[in-house]
Amino acid sequence: MIVKEVLKDITQKLNPYISRASREAQLLLMAYLNVDELYLITHQNTQVKNLEALYIWVQRRMKNEPFEYITNKVSFYSEEFYIAQGALIPRPETEILIDEVLNHIMSLKSNIQFVEVGVGSGVISIILAQKFPNARFIAIDISQDALEIAKINIKEFGLENRIELRLGSLLDTVNEKIDYLVSNPPYIENGIILESNLGYEPQNALFGGDKGDEIIKSLLDEVLRRDIKFFSCEMGYDQKGKITEYLKEIQNKNLEFYKDLANFDRGFTLRL
Repeated sequence: MIVKEVLKDITQKLNPYISRASREAQLLLMAYLNVDELYLITHQNTQVKNLEALYIWVQRRMKNEPFEYITNKVSFYSEEFYIAQGALIPRPETEILIDEVLNHIMSLKSNIQFVEVGVGSGVISIILAQKFPNARFIAIDISQDALEIAKINIKEFGLENRIELRLGSLLDTVNEKIDYLVSNPPYIENGIILESNLGYEPQNALFGGDKGDEIIKSLLDEVLRRDIKFFSCEMGYDQKGKITEYLKEIQNKNLEFYKDLANFDRGFTLRL
């Protein structure tokens, strides 16, 4: 089959399941052939070989498996990363978390000790390591699968000597002094029914407990106990009030919330 025939056939197969079937067909074929959109436009009559593997991708997408897991690629903060089942797919909203860190970092010395809890695919620590070449990073996750994915990305960006991966829960494996703690933790309330595509993602990276904010509160306890000066954290859109109430008795603090692209409350930075 030639390119235009493949695109037509994939579109027909996806149409009952995907709202933007024509565009998804283009994206799948571009990823499969490792070409750009211009190639598809200018090579409509070019033969496409080894279609069996491509149609396995199509079958997976028909079952609503996330596009990123199928292609093993995800774009984040203008970089491309490896992604697979076992790590949460990075969202555009989490790019704002990095911007929050950048907004607060100027008052710290250059050789900062960062710790990230819930490293997932590693994208947050990697981008911050690019931004702060003299900083050191400890990146923690409870999932060995996630750490393996992060390891691939860290190696790809040549940061093995600056980002140390550790298997553990919260800060249990960190005895070092922490200058800046950053996290995109699980914060969805247990029992919430999610979209079917989220069923492919690691559930322990999504659900944060019976109320949803338990892990965030545990991290806040650690920040206060260890006197960590900066903590930037993503949260649920409805958790601002709970976090404000939890910290109301704490003196000498600066608590700033930020919004996401849809103007929902999405995270905060606590400065002690």
